[in-house]
Amino acid sequence: MVINLPNAQATQALGQAFGEQLPAGSLLLLKGNLGSGKTTLIQGLGRGLGLAEIDSPTFTLINEYTRGRLPLYHIDLYRLSPAEADALFLETYWDGVEVEPGIVAIEWSERLTHVPPDAIELSLSYLPEGRQAELVVPRSLTLDLTSLLTSLLGPKGLHAE
Repeated sequence: MVINLPNAQATQALGQAFGEQLPAGSLLLLKGNLGSGKTTLIQGLGRGLGLAEIDSPTFTLINEYTRGRLPLYHIDLYRLSPAEADALFLETYWDGVEVEPGIVAIEWSERLTHVPPDAIELSLSYLPEGRQAELVVPRSLTLDLTSLLTSLLGPKGLHAE
């Protein structure tokens, strides 16, 4: 699914839709250039989970938010090599081994060398009028993003491809 996001509010609305619907154990892999809206989307995700403020973990690597509908584990791999990312043993987050199962959102996920097949992939890119999100949702996950996003963005904001 391709979604045109005309502004930061639309990017946050997409994140909020995820926050309202994703079940515990969801893994959201975000890709895109600097400034493409990854953190903005995760701020909306946090809002959908009932969290007040989400900060970028660029220097802390992982921010854990546990006071929402589900825990949110926000991970930023921008400054890491693939080997350094592997050394974090991030599967303990998406497997819920040492933490309460929640939603794991990873910025710069292309740094990962292994991801489970049921991960949600979201690539953000620039458009002359905003951003574009390319979304790949595994068949095992049922989401009703279409009706929610159509109400937020209008029918021209969504394109199924």
